[in-house]
Amino acid sequence: MTLRLPPPGTNGDIWLIRTSLPLLREDPQDCPRGNAFRARPLVEQNPPRNRRKPVEDFALAPVMDTLDAIEFERTDVATAVTALLRSRKYHPAHADWAAGAVRSYLAARQAAETERRMRGRAGTRPVRAQWTDIRECKTPDARGATRYERTAWGRRYASADGRERELWLLSVNSVKEDRPPAEIAEAAAVTATGTPTQAAFRDLHRPAPGPARRPDRVRVVGIGCGSGEHRVLADWDTAQALRRFEELAKPVLGRVVAAEGLNPGSGCTRCEALAGCELPRRAPGVLGVSGPRRPRKRRSVSATDLRTHARCPALFHLTRVLHLASDRPESEPIRRGRAVDQWLNERHGVGGCRGVPLPDTLPGLSASELPAALAMLGRHRTVCPLDGLPAGERVRVQPRLTAYDPELDVVLIADPDLLYTRSGGWIWRETKTATRSPWEGRGLLESYPQLAFAVLLMAAGVPGGDLRRSLIELEVLYPDGARCEEIDPGEPQTQQEARRIVAGLAGPWAVDETYPAKAGDHCAGCEMLAHCETGRSQVEAR
Repeated sequence: MTLRLPPPGTNGDIWLIRTSLPLLREDPQDCPRGNAFRARPLVEQNPPRNRRKPVEDFALAPVMDTLDAIEFERTDVATAVTALLRSRKYHPAHADWAAGAVRSYLAARQAAETERRMRGRAGTRPVRAQWTDIRECKTPDARGATRYERTAWGRRYASADGRERELWLLSVNSVKEDRPPAEIAEAAAVTATGTPTQAAFRDLHRPAPGPARRPDRVRVVGIGCGSGEHRVLADWDTAQALRRFEELAKPVLGRVVAAEGLNPGSGCTRCEALAGCELPRRAPGVLGVSGPRRPRKRRSVSATDLRTHARCPALFHLTRVLHLASDRPESEPIRRGRAVDQWLNERHGVGGCRGVPLPDTLPGLSASELPAALAMLGRHRTVCPLDGLPAGERVRVQPRLTAYDPELDVVLIADPDLLYTRSGGWIWRETKTATRSPWEGRGLLESYPQLAFAVLLMAAGVPGGDLRRSLIELEVLYPDGARCEEIDPGEPQTQQEARRIVAGLAGPWAVDETYPAKAGDHCAGCEMLAHCETGRSQVEAR
C-alpha cells in the first residue's frame, strides 16, 4: 500500500523530507507510518494542535541550554548553573538534576580533550551551527520531495582548522548501549558531510555564517549525562563514514520515509496525523474527568502513570515524563519481578509452560535470590493459561494497547502481560509477583488500579472481540502458591467501580501543571530523593 500524503486531517507541503537519528532505530514500539509523517516537517495537523508546555518535559533541555550559555556566551560555569537552578522553566528537581548533569558533561569533555592531546590530535572547540546534509532535486521524486535534509542532534565540536569534527550524542542516564549501527553510521556521515545551518520551527535549515570546510576525520561520542560516562562510538575518516552510511544507514532511511504500517503507541502524542488516523480507537470521556483549564500539548497516560502521580506528582514528572533514573541499586522485589516476567514472556512466545524445566539461573538475581523466583515460576506452570489452549486462538505477549480521548487530547496506553483469544473473546491477563497477600480490606480494582484501567479500555472496545466472552485475569505468584482472579469487564457494576477508581486517579493528573512533591513515609526510599528538597526535609525531620 502506498503512503498517503498529505495524510487526512493535515495541511502543508510534502516536498521537504527531513530525517533525524531516532528514525534510524526502527524501534518496534514506534509507528512506521507515524515516523514517515514525522520526516515531513512541513505537514501539520489541521486545525493546528496545542503545543503549550506548562513545564519543560524534555529531560536534556536545561542541560543543552546551560551548555549553550557556557560554550557560546562564555558564561562561567557557576553563574550558568545558578541561573539554571533559579529558572522557572523547569521543575526544581529537574533543574537540580540538570545542574549535576552539566558538571558531569563538562568533566567528560575535559577528559576527552586531554586524551586527544595525549594522542597527538588537535583540540576541538564548540560549534554553534547545526550540521545538515542537504540534497535538492529539480523536480519532485517518487516521494513528492524536492529537498532532503539529514540531521544529527547533539553537541558539535571541530578543530580550529576544520580538519576534524566531533559529535557528542547525549542520553539522559547512562551511555546508550543499544544504538543500532545504522544510527551511529548516520551520525558520523552527517558530521562528515553536513554544512553549517540554522533552523527555525517548521522552516528549512538555512545556511549559517562561518567556514563550511568538510573534515578529513570525524568522531562520534556517546555520553550519559546522569553518570558522566562517555564512550567513542565511531572514529573514522570521511571516506569510511560515507561507506558506512551507504551500507548501513541509507537502506534504513529509505524504508522509514516510505513506511505505511500502523502501530499506535506513545508516538501518537507527537503525530500530526492522529486526528485523521484510523487508529488508535476513539474513546471520548473514558477517564471520566475534565481537562485542564488551559489547553496543553497532547499527552499519553497509563495506569502506572496515574498510580505514580497519586503517590507523588514530582516523582511522576521526574521518572515517568523525564525518565530520569538514580544510581541506587534496585530492590530485590523489582529485580525478581523482572526476571520472572522475562522468563514467562519467552515461554509464552513459543507456547505453554507446563512440563518445561525451570532454568538454573535468572538474569539479575543472586544465588540467594534465585529460589523464591524459581518457586514462583513453578507455581505459574500449574496455572499457565496457554496450556491446553485450542489451536487457532491468537496469543500476544505484552502487546501495546492504545485508545485516544479526543476531548482530553490524551492517548491511553496499556501493556498487558498476556493477551489471548478464547471462543470469540479476548482474555487480558496480568501476572504479579509478591511475597505476601495484599490487604484484604481493599477491593481487587482498588488494590490493582491497572485492572480498573483494563476494564475501561475493554469496555471501550480495546482490543476488540465479543465483550460478553472477554475476561480480565489476575495471577499473583507467591513462593508458596498462586492466586487467580477473574473480572468481567462487561458487568455494569464493575464498570462503574472502575470509572470511580480511574477518575479518582486521573482527575488530579489531568489538571496538574506544577507537579509538587508530596512528602510522606515513601520519601526515605525515593529514587529521586537526591534532587528533591521537600523529600530531603521530610527524611531529615524524622
